[in-house]
Amino acid sequence: MSSERLDAEWVRTWYEQTGAALGEWVRAFEATHGFSPGQNVIRLATDESSKATDGLVDLTPIPSDLTTLYWVIRELSLPDVDSGYFIHSPATVAEHFREYGSIGIAGEGLALVFASDGGGHLFAVTATGRIWRSTSASWSADFEVAAADLKEFLEQLGRRIPDRL
Repeated sequence: MSSERLDAEWVRTWYEQTGAALGEWVRAFEATHGFSPGQNVIRLATDESSKATDGLVDLTPIPSDLTTLYWVIRELSLPDVDSGYFIHSPATVAEHFREYGSIGIAGEGLALVFASDGGGHLFAVTATGRIWRSTSASWSADFEVAAADLKEFLEQLGRRIPDRL
């Protein structure tokens, strides 16, 4: 696990590089696949999403790296990359927390669900920053390590886009 905290400037750079790769990929999608892509986007934070992040911080102990991410990016929707990847908005994370609570990870403590894939698997982050993926499409499933931290998780997502051209 990385001991460094996620840096907002790194997230902005990741957004620019990944956004450029995504744009190229979307433009080539129909010619490659024979049908139009869905709406594959990375949305930047807004005043509204920043307020939702503040509300999420007030609601639950949100890991600082996730807060940093939400100050730059409010959500990500990549339905056509592999089986799909989605980083939920802070408002959605708060809604899910109110409805389902946090996830207990053995040896890690509580985790906050912040993302999912197109198969319904959930991604959660613990206070240590480690990212966990559910083994099935369920809030009560077992979870396995998906990435050492949020930076590695984002790097993995970014690498999936150009690989699909």
